[in-house]
Amino acid sequence: MPESSKVPASDQTLRILTHLAAQRGPVPAATIAHALGLPRSTVYHLLAVMQEHGFVVHLPEERRYGLGIAAFELSSGFSRQQPLTRLGRPLVAALVDRLGESGHLAVLHGRDVLYLVEERAPRRPSLVSDVGVRLPAHLTASGRAMLAALPPAQLRALYPDRSAFAELPSTAADVVPWTYARLKSVLAEVRATGLAGEHGEVTAGLASAGAAVLDHVGWPAAAIAVTFAEDAAPELVAAAAESVTEAAATLSRRIRGIR
Repeated sequence: MPESSKVPASDQTLRILTHLAAQRGPVPAATIAHALGLPRSTVYHLLAVMQEHGFVVHLPEERRYGLGIAAFELSSGFSRQQPLTRLGRPLVAALVDRLGESGHLAVLHGRDVLYLVEERAPRRPSLVSDVGVRLPAHLTASGRAMLAALPPAQLRALYPDRSAFAELPSTAADVVPWTYARLKSVLAEVRATGLAGEHGEVTAGLASAGAAVLDHVGWPAAAIAVTFAEDAAPELVAAAAESVTEAAATLSRRIRGIR
């Protein structure tokens, strides 16, 4: 007898989470039940338990369910255990060598980015980012790159109201308040260009460019970014955009097992 059949609720819970992780956005409970061949009553019961523990978020207006923040924490927990770090560090190091500017690898952790790799270029300005540091995702290039890859309903679940938009002390004086509408506008530009940026929103005088690392279902597993002076030469900015995009694409292939 398979071990999973001895603990059916555990097996069903993992199947539901795996199914949700493979979707581009939240789905109805009935769709989950049909796809997995489970009774609707069982699916609703398990979803309620997972919602209570933060692994699932319910969107009542749409009658759909998506992954919750606790699921994101599991994802970043995987990242902290080295696979992404080991695969990404050589790419970030090569990026820094090529550009002479500092580079980073980060993952989405709820509404924050968590830095896993930080490669500092010689004689460049000090940065607030470092391994283990968290920053509000909506303010950083790496965070915007990943947020832009999320389905709209999942993005809305992360930012339900203005209180979700944390600020840094250095950006508290920003005269334009952050709202969901503003975030959508910023992310629409990221999707249009394929590249995220920020200009002085984390550290005055510095700018960053970032690109998302996508897994096999198009989910943002991480992001690679590079930081440089806001007044950097256009040639450097163009080279940074090209290099970051190329590095992110390479890491996307590697985490999918493609050379």
